[in-house]
Parts: sequence; structure tokens; C-alpha cells
Amino acid sequence: MTESTPNSNAGRILIVEDDRPQADAVAETLERAGHACIVATEPRRAMEILQKDNFDLVITDLVMHEVGGMEILRETKRIDPGTEVILITGHGTIETAVQAIRQGAYDYITKPLNASELRDRAAKALEHRRLVRRTTQLERQLEERFGFEGIMGQSAAIRRVIDICRQIAPTDATVLIEGESGTGKELIAKALHNNSPRKNQNFVALNCAALSEGILESELFGHEKGAFTGAVAGRKGRFEHADDGTLFLDEVGDMPAATQIKLLRVIENGEIVRVGSNEPRKVDVRLLSATNRKLEDLVASGTFREDLYFRLKVVRITLPPLRERPEDIPLLADYYWRRLADEHGKRITGITPEAQRILSAYGWPGNVRELINCLETMVVLAQGETLDLGNLPAEIRPAQPAAPSSGIQPGISLENAERLLIKRTLQATEGNRQQAAQMLGIGQRTLYRKLKQYGLAQPTDGAAP
Repeated sequence: MTESTPNSNAGRILIVEDDRPQADAVAETLERAGHACIVATEPRRAMEILQKDNFDLVITDLVMHEVGGMEILRETKRIDPGTEVILITGHGTIETAVQAIRQGAYDYITKPLNASELRDRAAKALEHRRLVRRTTQLERQLEERFGFEGIMGQSAAIRRVIDICRQIAPTDATVLIEGESGTGKELIAKALHNNSPRKNQNFVALNCAALSEGILESELFGHEKGAFTGAVAGRKGRFEHADDGTLFLDEVGDMPAATQIKLLRVIENGEIVRVGSNEPRKVDVRLLSATNRKLEDLVASGTFREDLYFRLKVVRITLPPLRERPEDIPLLADYYWRRLADEHGKRITGITPEAQRILSAYGWPGNVRELINCLETMVVLAQGETLDLGNLPAEIRPAQPAAPSSGIQPGISLENAERLLIKRTLQATEGNRQQAAQMLGIGQRTLYRKLKQYGLAQPTDGAAP
């Protein structure tokens, strides 16, 4: 038996190689690093093993008899998309190996194999799988505690939104979603669809502000052949495409008056008429709509029909802007930098308290969408494993003047921002200092000192742990 070295990141590895000496050499090298290896010298047998057992990593030769490495890759990802795959390739097949990476392989190694390189590549692949699992687990925990289908937050305002969504998702109620750009209106719509009896049918979205009146009607209701210049064939509209599913109309406040009348008829009768036709067609669609404008004001000005407004807002959800729920920023930032680090293959372990303070003090005129874009910039440009002040986009750094266009809330010092951030993070973790320190990226002793400094420690608090 090969003596192995203890390895905290040891994994179960399937080695697929029809050359027995080569397969044994790979297995021995990885077993010395503490991994548990199973060797399959018959590729078809390997595919059977994949069906019955679980592996963290599959290492397969690219060119084999009967079944090639690309087929092993596809079967592995079909069975468990989280299992990593490394290909062994000759110099003449590197182009194919690169193509395999685009299809989900983690890495490739060229022959002749180097033992040190093999161990290093395997370790990195296993570490990536571990981080993905941890991120997925954290996302699930955050979702269970603070969210609903990607709608994250622990502020009173967002909890009310989540509670309403949970109640109405299983129904067919028509919903009007209001909120500034970037607050997550389409995310709400998708969450309602994904938790409804229609979840296995189409979710169809259309931005009403992006199209002229004629094109919008064709997109909504479809058209017949010859209905207008360029209509060389009949075409289904979004209502027909969403039949038995959900139709989401974004920026519905920008819909032209003539189209508003036709939409009202569809809601009332459950029928659409294609452009260029007189034949009604039945549709069964749950209608969700969204706007960043006040429809009441549009009704008052005569640009939006009052009867349609009442039809659309059977249930009304108003999303608060991010600046009105700053206590959610640490939670959102933690959720998204982890997800983005995984998407971009970056090893990020945390964010510094200074950077987190700036994120919490910024006004976010672009709301959650702007926060996500900011975090993606930070993750992509990060040269180390910790996101810090140097990774912040220039427009939100404190050195920038607090002009209206910057979105920085005036009159708040870094010290007050830090106190507020610590207080709200403790609220988010229900007083759990260990979790709060982890989210803030500081040690528990440092957190204790900060609590004493800002008068946040409880009277019963003793010495620092």
C-alpha cells in the first residue's frame, strides 16, 4: 500500500486511462498526496462507475480507444456538474483540450506528465470544488435565513417584500412591481414565477420602453404573414409564447395608449388577436408588470389608463432603494463577492472592514445592480485574496468630492460608518460575534475592542475571548 501524506483537501479521484502503467503512475502520485484514487482502464467501465459513485475530480486521457476524454467530460458534467475534470493530452491535441475547458473542464495537463505539476493541478481543482461547495452552502443558508429566490436582505422593508412574495407566489394574481432602476424588479418577477404552479412553463419578459408602438404590438400579440412590410411569415407573440406560463412586462408605464387598450382587452377576455388577423386566440398567462415611474401620476396626467392601472395592481409590491436599507449592504456584498469570485475563478477570502465601510456609506444611485457591478470590478481586478480600498472603483472612493453625482451620503464620517456597519452586522447575525467578525473580515478580539470603543458592548460583557 502506498504511504500517503495527510491532506486537509484530499479528494476522491477517478482516473480514466487505457494505458495501465500510465494510470498506475498517476494514481500512485496522487495517493502519495493523500487522495483516494480509483483507476478505470476501460473508458466504458469508467462511465458505469460515474453512474454509481461520487467523485470530486476526474482525470482522464483525452485520446483513448472506444471512448474519448470529451465523452467522459460530458458524462461527468451530466451526472454531477460540480465534479471537476482534468484532461491529459499530447501536444497535438492541446487545441481540443482548450475547447474542452470551454465546455466545463477545469484544466488540462500535457504529456509527458510531471509528478509535481500533476499534484499541484489536482490540488487546485479540488480547492475550486471545495470553494464552490462552500459558496453554494452559504448561499443556501443566507437564502433560508435572509432571502427568497435571490432576494436578499434583513431590513424591515425587504422582509415585508419577501413575506408578500411568499404569500402570492402560489397564486395567479396579477402583480405590479414598483421601484427605481436596479432594485431587482425582474428578480422579483422570476421569483414569483419559480415558486408558482407555472414554474415548469415559460417565463417571458418584454421591455415596453425599448420598442415603438407597431413593433411592441407585434411582439406582444404576434402577427400574420403580410400584416406589414417585412412580415414574410406568421409569428407568435409573447402572450402566445408565455401560454400556461408567466409574462413579465417591464417599464409598462411607457406603453403607448393604443397598446394599453389592447392589453386591457387581453386581461379582461383572456384572448389575443394577432396583428393583421381578426381571429381571437385563447391564452392562459399570469401577468406581472413593473415600472420605475409612478403610475398614479401617469393616470392623473392622462397618459396611462386608470382601468388598466387597477387591473395591473391587484397586488402591488414596492421595492425600496438600497440607500433606504443600508443595513442590507454587508449581507448583499458578502453574498455577491463570493458568487462573483466563483464565476471568475478568483480565490478571494474576504473583504477588509475599511472597504466594507465605504460600501455601506455610499448612496448607490444605481441600487443593487450598481453594487453588483462594483463588486465584480473589485473581484476581477483583485491581485490578492482580500478585497480592499485599492480595489474600489474610483467613483465611490472617499477621496472623491461628495457631489450629487457621486451618490456619497454627505456628513457621515468613516468612524460613524464603521459603528453603523458593526451594529447592523450584529443585528443581521442576531448577536453572533463569530459570524459578525467573519462577515466584517476582522478577528473576534478586534470586534470586541470596536464594540467597547463605540459603546456597543453589553453591560454583561466580560473579557475578550
